[in-house]
Amino acid sequence: MKLDSIKNIYFLGIGGIGMSALARYFNLMKYKVSGYDKTRTALTIQLEKEGININYDDKIELIDPQFLAEKESTLIIYTPAIPENNEQYKYIQSQGFRIYKRAQVLGMLTQFKRGIAIAGTHGKTSVTTMTTHLLHQSTIKCSAFLGGISKNYDTNFLFSDTSNFIVVEADEYDRSFHQLHPEMAVITSIDADHLDIYNTHQEVKQSFFDFICKIESNGYLVIKKEIDISPIQKIITDKNIKINTYSIDDASADFYASDIKTIEEYYTFTLHTPNGNIENITLGIPGLINIENAIAASALALRAGISTQELKNGLGIFKGVKRRFDYQLKTDSIIYIDDYAHHPEELKAFISSVKDIYKTKKITGIFQPHLYSRTKDFASEFAKSLSLLDELILLDIYPARELPMPGVTSSIIFDEVTTSKKTLCEKLKVVETINFKDTEILLTMGAGDIDTLIEPITNAIKQKTK
Repeated sequence: MKLDSIKNIYFLGIGGIGMSALARYFNLMKYKVSGYDKTRTALTIQLEKEGININYDDKIELIDPQFLAEKESTLIIYTPAIPENNEQYKYIQSQGFRIYKRAQVLGMLTQFKRGIAIAGTHGKTSVTTMTTHLLHQSTIKCSAFLGGISKNYDTNFLFSDTSNFIVVEADEYDRSFHQLHPEMAVITSIDADHLDIYNTHQEVKQSFFDFICKIESNGYLVIKKEIDISPIQKIITDKNIKINTYSIDDASADFYASDIKTIEEYYTFTLHTPNGNIENITLGIPGLINIENAIAASALALRAGISTQELKNGLGIFKGVKRRFDYQLKTDSIIYIDDYAHHPEELKAFISSVKDIYKTKKITGIFQPHLYSRTKDFASEFAKSLSLLDELILLDIYPARELPMPGVTSSIIFDEVTTSKKTLCEKLKVVETINFKDTEILLTMGAGDIDTLIEPITNAIKQKTK
């Protein structure tokens, strides 16, 4: 498909983090952009302020009549999260419009650029945003499509008309990342996830192997040290893909950290690289997991050509990603942090990082499970990670795109949690359930609509601590 024949672009699911980044790109490029989403959010409100028309009711008559009249010059972009019974989706299909998945369009946009793709079952949004920031604040520059809102730039899309680098988050859901053919890539993790799509952990691994095989010949891969990619070693050799491993502290990796020290909740460290050591790096965000993320991002940025000093400056001023180890409030009596963690390994990494910073504090966590299928597949693993908390408030499952499954509720996690102080709670009753006098560190965690609790919880803390 040639985009030069397109004038109008309609997004089904425009409020999604990946979809909204694409919408911002096409809006910047002067296409006529509009779209549908089920829910009005802070993100869709911002898109409206940027001049994009959005409707929130699944009715055909709400689609811009010009789009419907100019079928040959209209492109429809949709997310797999849109249900097949969506009326607008069904009508568009029946009328023979050109309709593409978000990943297909992203693949087209990156085809003739120097693509940098970050993949992994967790950690990819943080590494993508960090890599983007390192390049963008340097002389190298880049464009980027992010899977989260950068706190440095308050957006999930960055554009540079002087750089040929384009950084993208490579999403494994629905095998979307197979549309990409990057020059450089990172694999942060290949844990079992999205088993509603892949069925087995082995299928997840194979999908990541297939992604690695799509790296350009003479390309570059940065991969976490313990991930075994020996099954595709011949393809890697044939394509002459250079590989570097990374680890937070394993000295046998190509990139790793040493001399990790804390300054309040932040860290300094020495970065070891194949070309020498970079000492006295200060990372502008907290969490041990973010040192590991910074190592992966640094490997990419150095390969792209930024200087050592640019790297140190960039990491020092990095502010992070909204909903990733995101401090909401700090008072003398309570600290409140929000995080997107929704997989057992993400929860374990986040909670462990908080415990490392606040070793003597009581940690209360509010968690909203995301998807019935994920809850069913990983109930025991969720329970183990959540048992790291001193107190747990567990919410009902956020269904997202799924229908309920018989016997699958938050209780199958709750029953296995070993923490003595634990409560099952409806989302609407969370604020009245929290014992603010007994809470020192408060965490909210999850990928559903738990973020709608951030403001009420923050306001309640302010009222209680006046």
